[in-house]
Amino acid sequence: MRRRDFISSAFATSSCFLLAQSPLLSFNNNSSNNNTLKGEVLKSGDIVGVIAPGSAVSDPDDLFRTKEALDYFGLKMELGKHVKQGSGYKTRSIDQRLDDLHEMFGARDIKAVFCIRGGYGSMQLLDKIDYDLVTNNPKVFLGYSDITALHVAINKLTGLVTFHGPIMLSGFTDYTAKNFHKALFSDKPIGRLANPNTKKGIRSRYPVRTVVGGLAKGKLTGGNLTLISNTLGTPYEIDTDGKILFIEDVGEEPYRIDRMLTQLNLAGKLKSARGIIFGKCTDCKSKSQVWDPSVGEVVDSILGNLKMPVLSGLMIGHSSDQMTIPEGVTAELNADEGYLSIIESALIRK
Repeated sequence: MRRRDFISSAFATSSCFLLAQSPLLSFNNNSSNNNTLKGEVLKSGDIVGVIAPGSAVSDPDDLFRTKEALDYFGLKMELGKHVKQGSGYKTRSIDQRLDDLHEMFGARDIKAVFCIRGGYGSMQLLDKIDYDLVTNNPKVFLGYSDITALHVAINKLTGLVTFHGPIMLSGFTDYTAKNFHKALFSDKPIGRLANPNTKKGIRSRYPVRTVVGGLAKGKLTGGNLTLISNTLGTPYEIDTDGKILFIEDVGEEPYRIDRMLTQLNLAGKLKSARGIIFGKCTDCKSKSQVWDPSVGEVVDSILGNLKMPVLSGLMIGHSSDQMTIPEGVTAELNADEGYLSIIESALIRK
């Protein structure tokens, strides 16, 4: 994610005011909803609410691509009434974006809520969401990147299983589409998730690397590293206690990855986990000094010193080939053999 220095300073100067005004001030930072809620399995003909909690999507070609993706899976689109407002990266008011989120969760005929894109701004909604509305209307919620803020808060405060997976403007390769369908159209555990087994010459096109070997079992949580870091110290900060943490990012130089992982470590979020997956870090090379560390060196120096299984390279994050990961269900990480296995069903069938 870009514009990190601006985001961090803006959040720091406004956090005291927001928390003072927030109705959730009474929440302890470590409080969580221990009840697991699950939405219903999707089926052909279901209506899906499409929203943009962050950046607006005003290009009609993007809306066409969204409908094209939903048509492929036999789903019908109900577009949030405020999605198209704004131009390019301009966004809409917090109330407008919040209204779309609430409307889609509250509507009985809407079976899932999909995010059309990430961008910037989802974190601005956290202290205004009607979490009781979400709790009383459990349904599939899907997105990634900037949407991480909503995943962490909703999962923590309602117990709803949400899905870290493609936005509607994602590439949807065959690999992505297969994982997407397997995750959202069945009430059975997803099972084994591994990278595509294809080669580029003699080497794997999608390599995974064991940082620390071993097996780990726990509920899944995670998402974009920058968003996870920016919510620390708020009522919405991530709960990693006894869980498998997965993280990814895009466009961050290695020293920034080092800084954010160090922040999580100092906050106790790494040591309290049972296992860690470092997913895709797309375009995360140094842009300044050739002697700066690589992302791999940063991962090994920080995560490699933890006494738990750590795996690097699973297709989680900013990539056309992308897994759909249910947050809040139990999984097993095999860091030796390079895969994740979802052993608990993420959805129910009524």
